[in-house]
Amino acid sequence: MTVLRKNLIDGEWLGEAGSRNINPSNTNDVVGEYASAGPEQAKQAIAAAKAAFPAWSRSGPLARHAVLKKTSDEIMARKDEIGRSLAREEGKTLAEGVGETIRAAQLFDFFAGETLRLSGEMVPSVRPGVGVEMTREGVGVVGIITPWNFPIAIPAWKIAPALAYGNTIVFKPAELVPESAWTIVDILHRAGLPKGVLNLVMGKGSVVGQAMLDSPDVNAISFTGSVGTGKRVAAASVEHMRKFQLEMGGKNPLVVLDDADLGTAVDCAINGAYFSTGQRCTASSRLIVAEGIHDRFVDAMKERLDKLVIGDALDAKTQIGPVVDQTQLKQDEDYIAIGRQEGAELAFGGDRLERETPGFYLRPALFLGSTNAMRISREEIFGPVANVIRVKDYDEALSVANDTPFGLTSGICTTSLKHATHFKRNSEAGMVMVNLPTAGVDFHVPFGGRKGSSYGPREQGRYAMEFYTTVKTAYTFAG
Repeated sequence: MTVLRKNLIDGEWLGEAGSRNINPSNTNDVVGEYASAGPEQAKQAIAAAKAAFPAWSRSGPLARHAVLKKTSDEIMARKDEIGRSLAREEGKTLAEGVGETIRAAQLFDFFAGETLRLSGEMVPSVRPGVGVEMTREGVGVVGIITPWNFPIAIPAWKIAPALAYGNTIVFKPAELVPESAWTIVDILHRAGLPKGVLNLVMGKGSVVGQAMLDSPDVNAISFTGSVGTGKRVAAASVEHMRKFQLEMGGKNPLVVLDDADLGTAVDCAINGAYFSTGQRCTASSRLIVAEGIHDRFVDAMKERLDKLVIGDALDAKTQIGPVVDQTQLKQDEDYIAIGRQEGAELAFGGDRLERETPGFYLRPALFLGSTNAMRISREEIFGPVANVIRVKDYDEALSVANDTPFGLTSGICTTSLKHATHFKRNSEAGMVMVNLPTAGVDFHVPFGGRKGSSYGPREQGRYAMEFYTTVKTAYTFAG
């Protein structure tokens, strides 16, 4: 019998079944049934968070530390179980699911420590006998809206700092991956969070998300998702003069220069472009390759692609899992057709695959002969699709890499210290990788981009404080 997962509102599990969670590796497998909140429940959650804010924001650091540390410890202890569940509902491989779960545990552990490192400043005033203190306080009720591609890591890197700095939360996860969201909220609830501090409202974005955008009682919104939805979050937030933080798309370049180590370059390209089925905002979907190494790189790429194991996410031998659902699969196939219509050569893959169980399996696709003006070079596909752009030299490679409306991450493969140093300084991206995949970042340092990829303060690490706190300046006259 399938268990119904309910929403958590003001410390109570509420709701009736509204959606079914389907395994993309086996569409006959129902992961679970989940409550779907309506506008009234969303309003109740916001009201509960508002009521809980005064006490939680003034709670001592040890109280917050205890909750976050208990959460980290339980996630780590259950990493195999939770990672398997994550792989089952999202479709990333079992190894990736467990790895993401470990990252969530590390995030909660890091921000548990941050509760004990909160600090301010004290400076002398320009007026005699006056002292000045600068402190940081939580901003209030934070709306958190997360995507489906990192079902536990992205919620963790938003929820953990929000709680650490004394905020209360209304959390709306993606409809495709409710199990991971429910699990993390259940663990936090049992770790001792007071009622109303964290509220889970699963449901449609057009209903729950809209209620959050419309409410004047939501003081800040942290959103990760599409550019179009991000713009709507921004417009609605300006109306209420609330803080907002946006992480959106990417069309990330990986530059491969003539002097690159071929094995390193291919490893970076395969990992960055195709792992997690290419469903990462940090994926390197544009492979910008210098002409001197181009043919050898392409041959090596096709050889590696042919050896990749595409299959059920829960099979330990699988290297590439299925696409997350039918809608995303169609989008991938539509872009593959567009690339061919534009004149690019589909040199490998791009076809659906049949496996033992019905699922959304797609052979990773590689285009050659593409230009940076093509739609497959300009628009985020969000699937296992990459295109090679041939360039003459480093200068042209840098120009092409920067010629994009996005600016999340970029990479370069080279053995030249000169070119690596110049690229780090001149790449128009928020994160730059040298001889590493563009996807794959540490949990304790800032995450975010430029241009159309991001807006607002960075996420993760100590930089998260910039979004989840507000500065107060207090003056005291000693007499």
